[in-house]
Amino acid sequence: MNAWLALILGGLFEVGFTTSLRYVDGFRHWPWVLAFLASVTLSMGLLEYASRSIALGTAYAVWAGIGAAGTAAVGILVYHDPASLPRLLLLVGLIGCIVGLKLLH
Repeated sequence: MNAWLALILGGLFEVGFTTSLRYVDGFRHWPWVLAFLASVTLSMGLLEYASRSIALGTAYAVWAGIGAAGTAAVGILVYHDPASLPRLLLLVGLIGCIVGLKLLH
């Protein structure tokens, strides 16, 4: 698998584990606990795989950025978190930084 594809997928699984974490409720809701554990395992495994050929700092920044931007998007679209113009502009800036890191690699 291509390292950049693995990194993007790992970032998306980070969105999965942060979203699942919302429903774990003290590890009492087992379907969500299992979703969390599967997502975090896949996310970290894909990050580890990608960091074998992508500089560790770049890999981590991209992985975390995808997770942060994706989790913010889920919050806005699913949970009706605030979507103010400054917040959206900062998210666009974050995504721009992720793309910039890819282009510099």
